[in-house]
Amino acid sequence: MRLGVSRRALYAMRDQGELEQVSRGLYRVTSMPALEAPDLVTVARRAPRGIVCLVSALAYYELTTQVPHAVHIAVPRGSEPPRIEYPPVHVYWFSGAAYEEGIETHKVDKVPLRIYSPEKTLADTFKYRHKIGMDVVLEALHLWHERRSRHVEKLLAHARHDRVERIIRPYLEAIQ
Repeated sequence: MRLGVSRRALYAMRDQGELEQVSRGLYRVTSMPALEAPDLVTVARRAPRGIVCLVSALAYYELTTQVPHAVHIAVPRGSEPPRIEYPPVHVYWFSGAAYEEGIETHKVDKVPLRIYSPEKTLADTFKYRHKIGMDVVLEALHLWHERRSRHVEKLLAHARHDRVERIIRPYLEAIQ
């Protein structure tokens, strides 16, 4: 209805195969090329305050070989979790600087996608290492370290905000 299309017309277009329903309230024209990252686009549209984080951000930056089974997003502490039926979403509540720092916006399929920077994501993986697994964390650290565009000081600043700087430092020193 926001674009002036009635529900009746929308459903008729869906039934005729002109539109496909991506998620509740989110449709895509079937004649358009396939989406590059349909799950991320869906979540970006349905959860405007959500920020892609952890394993989903690692996969976006190609810092893991893991295939996320859900989209991991951060939302401000105290906020309601987004109601998204599909794709599966894992919600993490961040507060203060842990939520606000390190946000980048990338265009994915012409949709602005808010996602944490590689350094912020890496610091967060150390913070949540018990939930996502130390093997994923170490793989991400090694893949990040191989890049030219890595910023150790940014990583340590985010680690301070996450209170994991003392945990990250020995790993950084070991791979130097």
